[in-house]
Amino acid sequence: MQADQNIRARRPAVARGEHYPPAFELAEHQHRRSQFLYAASGVMAVSTPHGAWVAPPERAVWIPGGTPHAVRMVGAVQTRSLLIEPDQCPMRGQTCQVVAVSPLLRQLMVASADIPPDYDEAGRDGLVMKLLLAEIDRAPPLPLAVPFPAHAGLARHCHAFLGQPQATATIDDWADALSMNRRSFTRLFRAETGMSFAEWRQQACISAALPRLAAGETVTSVALDLGYDGPGNFSTMFKRVTGMSPSHYLP
Repeated sequence: MQADQNIRARRPAVARGEHYPPAFELAEHQHRRSQFLYAASGVMAVSTPHGAWVAPPERAVWIPGGTPHAVRMVGAVQTRSLLIEPDQCPMRGQTCQVVAVSPLLRQLMVASADIPPDYDEAGRDGLVMKLLLAEIDRAPPLPLAVPFPAHAGLARHCHAFLGQPQATATIDDWADALSMNRRSFTRLFRAETGMSFAEWRQQACISAALPRLAAGETVTSVALDLGYDGPGNFSTMFKRVTGMSPSHYLP
């Protein structure tokens, strides 16, 4: 996934397909163009200086142009990727997102991998790419983001928590650790992350759980490690946030 390679024809978007072995990691890099990175199979963990995004199979990550990002593969991963000129897909915005992939969008992504970079914009390939861009622009975002704050002390706690998340962590615990009262902490946390502490904690737990589930760990072991009293409460939360049960992501 080298930055914008082979894009000399200046088409609005250029597609490629890749296969990665288990645990493969792409070091931090960036593209001039925005990237729509679709996980046809396997799980991708995308990280930037501003947060972390985990894309399960049949999901995609929108990465705005110029965003430094690294990608870690969980298991063998097959991707379809579209590099898109900055003036395309204006509704997607300038922040990373995990995006739902409809059946139509999935088929268009698969078809696009066989379209050459210098395709005829007025021909069939151009029509496929035009429809693909329209579908990407309207695809709904999913709540699978773990944004990092700019506040140094809060950022340290967030990074440490993401490495070992616990569903039982409380606002009072974090506020005390930062020598803040509860009200000041909750106000700062929302201002820095755009989420309540409870919402962020859930996202961090899901972000940690998805790669482990995809690697074959049981729902029970993941739930207990995350501090849930059993798989039931964890599964209820997981399905409410993602729309699917955790067992759906087991290999």
